[in-house]
Amino acid sequence: MTECNKKLKRELSNLLRARFPYIYIPTWEEERAVSMIQQIAADENYIRTVRKVYQWSQASGFTEDSGKRISSTSTPRQAVEFICKCQENALFIMKDFHVYFGVGHRPADYEVIRLLRDALPELKFAESMKNVIFISPSLNIPDDMQKEISIFDFPLPSETEIREKLEEIILENPSLHVLLGEEERSQLARAAVGLTLQEAENAFSRAIVSSGCLDASSLKTIFEEKNQVIKKTGILEFIRSDLQADDIGGLENLKKWLSKRNRSWTESAQKYNIPAPKGVLITGVPGCGKSLTAKAMSAMWTLPLLKLDFGKIFSGLVGSSEENMRRALATAEAVAPSILWVDEIEKGLGGVGGSNGDSGTSTRVFGTFLTWMQEKQTPVFVVATANNIRNLPPELLRKGRFDEIFFVDLPTKRERKEIFELHLRKRLNNEYIASRLTVNDALLERLALRTEGFVGAEIEQAVISALYEAFFNERPLLENDLIYAIQSTVPLLVTQAESIRSLRQWANVRAVAATAREDLEDYTRSTPEELDGDVRKSRGGRSLDF
Repeated sequence: MTECNKKLKRELSNLLRARFPYIYIPTWEEERAVSMIQQIAADENYIRTVRKVYQWSQASGFTEDSGKRISSTSTPRQAVEFICKCQENALFIMKDFHVYFGVGHRPADYEVIRLLRDALPELKFAESMKNVIFISPSLNIPDDMQKEISIFDFPLPSETEIREKLEEIILENPSLHVLLGEEERSQLARAAVGLTLQEAENAFSRAIVSSGCLDASSLKTIFEEKNQVIKKTGILEFIRSDLQADDIGGLENLKKWLSKRNRSWTESAQKYNIPAPKGVLITGVPGCGKSLTAKAMSAMWTLPLLKLDFGKIFSGLVGSSEENMRRALATAEAVAPSILWVDEIEKGLGGVGGSNGDSGTSTRVFGTFLTWMQEKQTPVFVVATANNIRNLPPELLRKGRFDEIFFVDLPTKRERKEIFELHLRKRLNNEYIASRLTVNDALLERLALRTEGFVGAEIEQAVISALYEAFFNERPLLENDLIYAIQSTVPLLVTQAESIRSLRQWANVRAVAATAREDLEDYTRSTPEELDGDVRKSRGGRSLDF
């Protein structure tokens, strides 16, 4: 038995011995929770007084562990009457009883709630030791019972428990071809952390059926099962990305910071007594690679990337937004270690504290998110991207929420050369199409000089437009095609010059430049005096190399 299991049993047994009348366990793992309760009830080391276990369901009423049914106990009234009349030391497990507390469009059954409240003296002061334990997949407590019911958190199985289940499956199938060493088995169990024990068993079984064996490729099946868990929330989106750090042009300072924090959630990092990083906020000019960086992190750190959509958080019934946020965060923790990406966070939290007519819903959701960011112990790395940082609440930006705030400015000349090279080499994979264009430093230099002030997205579009021109004329790509596409582009800096200046002034004090110091050598620091100057000649953010 793991130390975690021992601690869990000890905590629950303490509640039982202290005669807490009603205990509520919100969990999808009904079978696992019932098994633990039965073990506690039969072990004097935990419970002191051995107790009989009765299980109730609407379908069959009360049933003893032996399988014997207790007649006339299928209705809630009959069940409560049986509990009150029982003279034995007993634990009463009530399955799915939460439906009588009001769930969905079903109103609360106040007669049942009254019966439970009337039964309190019998549970607290009877000579026999009796406790009622509610087990249900969702937490739903009526206001009338808030003071009587105690919530017991039942965590998902640990890596050790999942490893035990894996070994059990292997032992039960002696003919199974297992191509896993000790390290691979641990890796497989670690990958399944965040799943219920049943989901983990299903994933292992699916891997066996798919390939006829258990090997390193079984990891893919585990991740697919995790994807199913995320999809079922309806709020989070599992992002698949093959992007690598080398697929991002420039931003070397940000890349270096991220690379130094890779594997900081592993056992090897614990030797240094360092906590897992909390997260990073990336702000700056639109189209300069903020979202691209978030997607690349998944491959850089080999962690699942989950995208949080605030639009889905605020949709649904009145009062459901807070529950949606809690459910989304719980899911992110369940599949940890993971990366939680909040794209354009200012659009989701920009109205906090204002009079937006939502009766304080935005503020409560924000409070839930803020508290979680500050207190979370699980390795969930938050990547938030924002275009208009001024719309964010100031409490989100203080130290302790994010480890660092990075500012992504217009790409420098060196960065533009990298961006051009990436897009040209990516798309010129046909020998005929590339026959008239030599991608070398001289070409990249000429293109970079012509695109001063362009964002990365505009450079990519220029390359695509040039290829369309070559395609229309049914010939190889020419340098003139690229030049024409560049000349035809009206860059963002023309229409957003004032906004870029404002962002730089903010970032000069509050954010670190995502661009490496050596790439900024050709540019001046943005100052208040150059508000009417050319935005192409300066860059913003604090120069701090990592």
